[in-house]
Amino acid sequence: MTIVYEVIDRLGCGLVGSALIEQISDLDNSNLRVIVIANSKKYLSYPGYKAIDLPLWKREFQEKAKPYSNFDEIFRYLTPSAEVEIESTIVIDSTASDELPKYYAKLLQAGHYIATANKKGLSGSSELCHDIQTGGEELGTRIFYEATVGAGLPIISTLQDLIESGDRVDKIEGIFSGTLSYIFNVFGGGDAKFSEVVKEAKENGYTEPDPRDDLNGMDVARKLTILARTLDIDVEGPPSSSIFPIESLIPPALEKVLSGDEFLAGLPAHDAEWDEKRTGAKNEGKVLRYVGSIDATDEKIKVGLQSYVPL
Repeated sequence: MTIVYEVIDRLGCGLVGSALIEQISDLDNSNLRVIVIANSKKYLSYPGYKAIDLPLWKREFQEKAKPYSNFDEIFRYLTPSAEVEIESTIVIDSTASDELPKYYAKLLQAGHYIATANKKGLSGSSELCHDIQTGGEELGTRIFYEATVGAGLPIISTLQDLIESGDRVDKIEGIFSGTLSYIFNVFGGGDAKFSEVVKEAKENGYTEPDPRDDLNGMDVARKLTILARTLDIDVEGPPSSSIFPIESLIPPALEKVLSGDEFLAGLPAHDAEWDEKRTGAKNEGKVLRYVGSIDATDEKIKVGLQSYVPL
């Protein structure tokens, strides 16, 4: 089995992709070969689909990776002529790319399997999601998307097992953002200002480079869309907030600032509003949490801030 590995260069580091390559490198499996490693600008491959020497991949990538303009070039590399045989392949997508999921159906139809942590495909338009879900029907190829919701937790597979065994799922509710979980655990349980907690989360690497990408609720909304579609609920995905309620935590005055740094600089002016929300919850013996929920009985989805009695 060969693996085509796609890792985007977020801030030039690709931490998730790099960690996974190291894990694959440590596996003692002679049948597992990595034949392509790519970021958003360059890709590394060898003639004749020769396996990449993983212990040396960083140096090899720096010295020998070739630039490419779009994923078509890599797709053509993975689609050899009839005279050339290529083993079963898995394309691993650890990016947040908007473009790569547009190739999922095409990859499945060409005989490639996909393992993805990228939410943009299966939470995208209904048409895109349908194309992906049906893309492997002819050849029996599959997309594995466990990592799109819950990181390493087996949420998707557990939900699929419940459905396949005939159980009825009435409701799903939870905290689906690790970033927002951290922020509200710290903010809700103490006296720190909201702006200080968000800044600390960014400095610790828990948020996106621009924290608004976490605070706008779209990451949670995409995860809820994927879960709803796994339940066979017909729902159009974000970013349209008219599809289902998605509460943004970004103050309206800061929505259009030019950068994440400018956003953080302006956030302290809104700390009083957050202090009031926290005090209101505390007076009721509750804490604030950012929650996503799916009521499967009437197919209603919502994403937003709620108050809960702490466990």
